Amino acid sequence: MVHTITEKNFEEKVLNAEATVLLDFWAGWCGPCRMMSPVVDELAQERPDVLVGKVNVDEETALAEKFNILSIPTFVVVKKGEVVKQISGVRPKALLEEML
Repeated sequence: MVHTITEKNFEEKVLNAEATVLLDFWAGWCGPCRMMSPVVDELAQERPDVLVGKVNVDEETALAEKFNILSIPTFVVVKKGEVVKQISGVRPKALLEEML
C-alpha cells in the first residue's frame, strides 16, 4: 500500500513510524516521476515491512523544502525519524531495494 504523505500526517506516518519509510517526492507533470511510479507501487506491494509514501511537491511545498528537494523524482529513506539515504532521478528497482 502506498500512502499519500502530507504535512498533516507527516509526523504520524514518517517521524513516528516503527518501519523503515521510503518517500517518493514527485509531481504529476514530471515524466521521470511517472516512469518510476509503477516501480514504487511494486515495492510497496512486495515489501510490507516498509512504509512507502508519496509526496506531491506541488501540493506539499513545505515538505519538499524540509528535505531540500531540488529535483524530482527524489527518493528518501527514513529510519526512526532520521534520513539515512537520499537519491534523485530514474533508478533501477534493485537500487531502491538496496537502499532499504
